[in-house]
Amino acid sequence: MILVGSKVYQDTIPSVVCRLAGDTPLAQIRKQDLSDWLRVAVYEQTDPTFSEDAGRLVCLPFSDDAFGLQIAFSIVADDGSCQILILHIDPQFLAQWPSDVLHSQQAFRFDHSAEHELRLDNPFRSILNHFLEQMSANEFSAKLQLMELALQLLRRAIEQLQVPFAACVVPACRFLAYDSERGKIHQARACLDEHFDEKLSIKELARKVAMNECYLKKGFKTITGHTIHDYIAARRIGRARHLLQVEQKTVTEVAVALGYSSISHFSTAFKKATGLKPCELLG
Repeated sequence: MILVGSKVYQDTIPSVVCRLAGDTPLAQIRKQDLSDWLRVAVYEQTDPTFSEDAGRLVCLPFSDDAFGLQIAFSIVADDGSCQILILHIDPQFLAQWPSDVLHSQQAFRFDHSAEHELRLDNPFRSILNHFLEQMSANEFSAKLQLMELALQLLRRAIEQLQVPFAACVVPACRFLAYDSERGKIHQARACLDEHFDEKLSIKELARKVAMNECYLKKGFKTITGHTIHDYIAARRIGRARHLLQVEQKTVTEVAVALGYSSISHFSTAFKKATGLKPCELLG
């Protein structure tokens, strides 16, 4: 447990980070207290094959009149590696402003916990990359700059939520009005159906169907109702159930056949999706 001010925080991976990571294992690589009301942690995905750039803002009620924020970002680098950065903003920070000012922002729903999606446009990515670079510096000036960058991330998150979809690089998926572009999405889904048990990155999938990665991710979510990561996870779990129940494969055999990095990784993903341990399906 971590005690910050008068608030107690669980020293575990935050649930919003787990949702961004999906069923991919995580390892915490950095952690800093920037002030009494602002903490930051960075996690690395150990198997980021189907990771996507994404962001979330979460409002967390601590009491009837005190609320905190979590802002989390999944950032995929050019080499395919993925880090998840999360900012924890203590209620003490929000208490600096009158409640009517906070309630005037539609992004905040303080009557209950709320989670909002953020879209990582180029300004967001630029701030995040600069933030990650500065975290290794120990000078006081660098710490001040980290604080400034954190406030920039918060401001951009609020501005983006005040104007829904304004920051999206492919607003309203207008490109899906063309049969050829919708065909590429269907082609991508067919490719995933055939190769869901292999390590096929989003970049490789986009190359196969000759489509921009951002367009592919947004179009896929619009047409199928699922992110590419969630679609792959669902296909894998469905296949796992068949292998366990019908073909009577062992848990180890199923984990290897579906390309999971370890048996524990497979078991965790399976229980998260079905509520059951893989061994419970064995005859």
